[in-house]
Amino acid sequence: MTPAPGTAEEFASHRPRVFGLAYRLLGSAEDAEDTVQEVYLRWGKADRAAIGHPGAWLARVATNLCLNRLTSARAQRERYVGSWLPEPVFTEDGTLGPMESAEQRDAVSTALLVLLERLTPTERAVYVLREAFAYNHRDIAAVLDLSEANCRQLYRRAVQHVAAARTRFEPAPGRQRALVESFVAAAREGDLAGLERVLADDATWWSDGGGNVSAALRPVVGREKVMRFLGGVRRFASGWALTVAEVNGAPALVAHAAQQLVAVASFELRDSGIAEVRVVMNPDKLVFAGRQFAAMSPGA
Repeated sequence: MTPAPGTAEEFASHRPRVFGLAYRLLGSAEDAEDTVQEVYLRWGKADRAAIGHPGAWLARVATNLCLNRLTSARAQRERYVGSWLPEPVFTEDGTLGPMESAEQRDAVSTALLVLLERLTPTERAVYVLREAFAYNHRDIAAVLDLSEANCRQLYRRAVQHVAAARTRFEPAPGRQRALVESFVAAAREGDLAGLERVLADDATWWSDGGGNVSAALRPVVGREKVMRFLGGVRRFASGWALTVAEVNGAPALVAHAAQQLVAVASFELRDSGIAEVRVVMNPDKLVFAGRQFAAMSPGA
């Protein structure tokens, strides 16, 4: 069935919010786009005269589609080669909504998306709807077809899981960018002493190659081991150009060769330096960000 005339225009105003919701739930921009398309098709077939609140209806459809995807994704990620990391998304263009506050940036941070993987699909949905979209528990209950009391319980459990696994000693935004820029400048120049200065003693390096490119299969833990690892990476990545851009609401390292995106590194920072580096190199996970990067590049 073909959507009725005008459906695309009517849906367009809701699309960014639907995409942002799906991405936060799935950690995959490509899967989020597929979800948006499926929501659009259902929207085109629906009796919109009977839909009192389009935004709520779309959120319900998108959330339930994502819950189905999350159930199958969990089994797939158990078989994933190496560390699984969420797909990076450039956020300066507003793709994931406004990034005007620390809370808005945190809601799409790579660190948080990694932690959300620890939650059950329903816990994750409750957490995202509450934290990122400010839904009250009554509205969340309507979206998930649960009782309000159950939603409150799920939310408390999700908050406890996230808080227990999180270290929150982030430096001020200016200090964050300075640390990332110092890391990128040192990496660009092959300045291992400079890299050592910005890494915390217990720094951890995570690589996501998905078995498609050469990458560490296990996290590299400790500054000395990370430094040795970077010595090998430097030879491997000698032809890469390195820049800084906003990814998932925070400064990130962007590596490209011949105008093709080859890696994106997100950082978790403390006052003592860079505590976590999470590098996505799997080309399958760089498709969406690669399109964004191409559009951002001069002459695009």
